[in-house]
Amino acid sequence: MEAALWFVLSGTRGGANRARILRAVDQRPRNPNQLAEALDLNYDTVRHHLDVLSENDVVRASGDDYGAIYLPTDRVRTHWGGRRVDYGATGVQ
Repeated sequence: MEAALWFVLSGTRGGANRARILRAVDQRPRNPNQLAEALDLNYDTVRHHLDVLSENDVVRASGDDYGAIYLPTDRVRTHWGGRRVDYGATGVQ
């Protein structure tokens, strides 16, 4: 899990935005539209990053496709050991 987190958050070009998205859904589960608005990102950009995070078992969708909310997976929460992620290593404030 640690390798997957490092890859998607800091090992790729979109890592900073993925870290912002992960932090946002860690604070409060949200749908892609809410994330796009809160993070001032394009909706399609948010959907792309959510797809990458989902494919790497970092976030999961809850609910139907349209309007589904995203939240960190149980695997990520277990890896975190119940603590919040330190996003400083990703360069995200």
